[in-house]
Amino acid sequence: MRLPPSTPTLPSSPQQSQPSMALRYAVVRAATEALARPLSAEDCCAQSMPDASPVKWHLAHTSWFFETFVLEAHESGFRAFDPAFRVLFNSYYHGVGRQHPRPQRGLITRPDLATVRAYRADVDARMQQLLSQPEVPGDVLALVELGLQHEQQHQELILTDVKHLLWCNPLWPAYQGTAAAVVADAMAAQDTAWRRLEGGLAQIGHDGEGFAFDNETPRHTVFLQPFEIANRPVTNAQYLAFVQAGGYREPAHWLAEGWDWRRAQGLEHPIYWRGDGECGQGGGPGGWSEFTLTGERPLHPAQPVVHLSYYEADAFARWAGARLPTEAEWEVAAAACAGPAGCVDHPADADVLDDGGRLHPRPAAPAVGADPFQPMGGEVWEWTQSSYAPYPGFAPAPGAVGEYNGKFMVNQYVLRGGSCATPPGHVRASYRNFFPATARWQFTGLRLARDAR
Repeated sequence: MRLPPSTPTLPSSPQQSQPSMALRYAVVRAATEALARPLSAEDCCAQSMPDASPVKWHLAHTSWFFETFVLEAHESGFRAFDPAFRVLFNSYYHGVGRQHPRPQRGLITRPDLATVRAYRADVDARMQQLLSQPEVPGDVLALVELGLQHEQQHQELILTDVKHLLWCNPLWPAYQGTAAAVVADAMAAQDTAWRRLEGGLAQIGHDGEGFAFDNETPRHTVFLQPFEIANRPVTNAQYLAFVQAGGYREPAHWLAEGWDWRRAQGLEHPIYWRGDGECGQGGGPGGWSEFTLTGERPLHPAQPVVHLSYYEADAFARWAGARLPTEAEWEVAAAACAGPAGCVDHPADADVLDDGGRLHPRPAAPAVGADPFQPMGGEVWEWTQSSYAPYPGFAPAPGAVGEYNGKFMVNQYVLRGGSCATPPGHVRASYRNFFPATARWQFTGLRLARDAR
């Protein structure tokens, strides 16, 4: 079945030239390969839980996206690399056809990793040939850009899925390098500072400049009551105080579903933490350590707490006498901060491995001047209390690409800000990430908010 050409919604996205798109394609695809380079073939084929996927599957699926949505509709004389891949590496696009069940992706031992790499190379060569044609229609370039943005999302998933996989290994092996000591930061000893915002009418959503996913649109007006928001994400030291105060054993702090979930899972602290007496290295406050992509290391008090579920984040906020911000509050606060759109400024094509520190959240920078408020974004995804729902006037793109976001707008919560593993071009104030309330394996934390006093 050949798909008709379909153009995703790219609000006011500037049209890239064919040569620049060809270069951008090569850079993004190479970055994905770089993420897989430290891994063995065995690492690439294992699946640690139903929510995660093997690296081999990520490598294949991102190629499947270009083959299915770009080459199949726009390549002269198209022939699939392997017709069986249409089912094996389709994630959730029912408009394209059947999918192999997500919880069973680790059972796809054939094709082997070498064949998947050959598949990537074949798709890359054909894509470069397509992009080298004298004239490539704008709708094709738009699909290529969507595919690259999609691949960058999978780059973060590769890191989070690999981290969970290696954590499941009793040896707690490092993905890359060794755990280095983190220099203590001046922010470690400082209390949380609050910024007051007066509320009223405000605009949120993508402003029309640059790429945006359809769920960031349309830009619209919201009304906010006056509120206050913390100057930084909650730190390990703050969250450890909650743990040591018995926060995981006090139902008054938890939503009813969250308490039932916590009890069923037997949780006493965040995933990847290990306390004194749990056979770890220890060395952090109270003997606590945490597993990172560079191995186990002492829990650093000034770093943002990470890998929290919505339930854990909400329980901490209640214990702290605060709450999670709404996504509108978060975006308005981000826009009021320093930096572009209130977020950390990184080149759109930067590699998350360019800086080894990007494999784990860093402590907040010392305050500059009298204002303790830091630019928002780029260390942990921050849970909001907002359910993931369409903005007023939202309409998904026609065709199979319209399944990208809209059909997931139920039973999930919005996260804002971007993490240490997020490709920098995705760190913007309007970006809406989303996960179910139980998700813990992503780089997720929280920032406190409260009604204005």
